[in-house]
Amino acid sequence: MTRVLVLGDVVDDISVRSLEATTEASDTNAEIRLRPGGSAANVAAWLGHLGTEVTFVGRVGADAVNRHEKALAAHGVRAHLAADPDLPTATILLHIDDSGERTMFVDRGANTALTAADVPEQAWDDVGWVHLTGYSYFDPATRPVARMVVEQAKQRGAGVSVDPSTVSFLRTCGGAAFLEWIDGVDLVLPNLEEARVLVDARGPHVDLDALAERVPHVVVTLGRMGAAYVSAAVREQVTAPRVDVVDTTGAGDAFAAGFLGAWVPGASPTEALESGRAAAERCVVLRGARPS
Repeated sequence: MTRVLVLGDVVDDISVRSLEATTEASDTNAEIRLRPGGSAANVAAWLGHLGTEVTFVGRVGADAVNRHEKALAAHGVRAHLAADPDLPTATILLHIDDSGERTMFVDRGANTALTAADVPEQAWDDVGWVHLTGYSYFDPATRPVARMVVEQAKQRGAGVSVDPSTVSFLRTCGGAAFLEWIDGVDLVLPNLEEARVLVDARGPHVDLDALAERVPHVVVTLGRMGAAYVSAAVREQVTAPRVDVVDTTGAGDAFAAGFLGAWVPGASPTEALESGRAAAERCVVLRGARPS
């Protein structure tokens, strides 16, 4: 089985779900939970949970190494976590509304200090595919690490995928700059709004064929419309999960893991899309971003 190396953010997620109407400038009863998260770490957790051999590389506060290693190991992930002596583990505050949609407030903490030295040689053992998320590219401090990892993957004959992960940061840098940063990757997995930014769409039409001219394989999650695969010669689409959504946190990460878990061993685009949809379906009916 081909091992997948995932590099990027690992986070402490603090989710807040109001249990009543918000009382401004006073108290409101709510459900508040602390869970492990981070887009890249979530993908690794779902990959491991779904049976793929996976290694994760990231950076956390020195007091959180054991806790996050255990959380990832619970899903079969081999983790290499660097301990930052000064910065705390990244934290995201998520407000979950009644539809399961979330608004996020981000403190990237130790993720901002990830270096090339944090990627040990043993992390490359048996690796045939590498996955990164946009957060590693948007930060000028970690962008060189992401690009170095892609270069090393290519030298070793491994494929590479990137999920832009956040439309707000993508809009700030611009689609053209992001595509330049990820030049040479094999697969990109944006959602529809991220795809719109990547091709600079100004109207309702998003030219996914133009995106496929820059990246050989494109997979776009389309929300209630499902997900689509586009390459120079193939276009496939599957419908969206038919479930009652509880929490959308991590749904894109679960989809990416489900897709890669099938795609990397050689599944067809349709089979991989179906696998991604199934993983996302399992995610959105749970609280939190990772398998229960």
